Order: sequence, then structure tokens, then C-alpha cells
Amino acid sequence: MQNRDLIVKKHLQNGVLIVDPHSVWIDPSVHIAAGVVIHPNNTILGDTEIAEGVVLEQNNQIENSVIGARVRINSSVVRDSAIASDTAVGPFAHIRGRSLVGKRCRIGNFVELKNAELGEGVKVAHLSYIGDATVGEHTNVGCGVVFCNYDGKNKYHTFVGKRCFIGSNCNLIAPLRIGDGSFLAAGTTVHKDVEEGRFVIGRMRQEENAFLAEKYLGRKN
Repeated sequence: MQNRDLIVKKHLQNGVLIVDPHSVWIDPSVHIAAGVVIHPNNTILGDTEIAEGVVLEQNNQIENSVIGARVRINSSVVRDSAIASDTAVGPFAHIRGRSLVGKRCRIGNFVELKNAELGEGVKVAHLSYIGDATVGEHTNVGCGVVFCNYDGKNKYHTFVGKRCFIGSNCNLIAPLRIGDGSFLAAGTTVHKDVEEGRFVIGRMRQEENAFLAEKYLGRKN
């Protein structure tokens, strides 16, 4: 405990703002720039480097990772990965497996990245899994998107180009390539390569019946 307190004291003396020193754990191998703000209940481990202007909000776990300037992380786990400057992460995101997140990205709540490389300005706002993938700059990944990288035996890579739009609840079945500027409509399962600038939709046709709702709900209108 004394050693932990000495480490925290050293960072405080070096200009790191630690809001609640008694709730933070920092390994001796961690490097933190002056001006970083660390809120309560942060655990920072291994060969981690944190650049100037970073804000670690409550309840983060960061291990063996590089955090770029002015990144803000909230209630998330980052392991064995790198996050470039001016990116926002969380709450409740999980970044792992040698992932590389570019500048000015948005990684939102309940997003998991594994061995993923995201270009500048990529937005993944909520409830998505991106595994074994490369995503080009300024691409938007909608809610509930899954990069399906595993077939039960092997894992495969997905390449998504620049300035793409991936609508909510899309499934991308690897191995796969999506060309620059493509638009994948919500609910589409993509299993073949998509050329540049294409609009892709793959849903079943919606059907309506005036009588079946009453049957299944057991009530009358």
C-alpha cells in the first residue's frame, strides 16, 4: 500500500490531477503526462502511456495501452491497444487485442473492438462488435452492427472503406471487402464483396395480416 501511495504522490507532484488518490491504482511502469485528469476508481497497469490533456472519468481499466492527447474515456476497458488524439470512449466500451483507434473517433456505450483498426473520424456510437477488421476514415457504424469474424474454426478479416455508412443491425460476414462510399441499409446481412459507391439492401419483404395479431395476442380489437 505504501508503494502505491508513493507512486500516486509522484504523479501528483508531476502535475497529474488525481481527484481521489485513495481509489486509484497505478503501476510503476505507467507514464502519465502533466495535466491529465484522473477521476475515482481508475486502474492503470503495465506499459501504459497517457498523453497530455487526457481525462479518465470514473471506473476505467487501462493496461498496456497508449492513450493519445485529449482523449476522454468513461467507464471502459482498454487493453493492449492504442487510441489516437481527440477520441471519446465509453461508457462501457471494451477495446482489446491490438486495436488501433484513429484521431477524433467516437466509441460509444457497449461497443467492443478486437484487433480492429479504425481510421480518423470513425463513429461507432452504441451496441456494436468490430472484430478483426479495418474501417476507413469517416465511416459511421450504426447501432447493433456485428462484424462476424468467426465461423467456428477460423477467424477472418473485414475491410470497410472510407466514408461508408453501415446501418443499424447489419451483419458483415467475413472475409469481406466493402468499397469506399458504400451505404449498407439497416438490417442487411452482407456476405459478398461490395464495390465502391454501392447501395446494399438485403431484407425480407415486410408482410401484414389483419387477423393474426388477434390470434396470437388472444384479444380482440
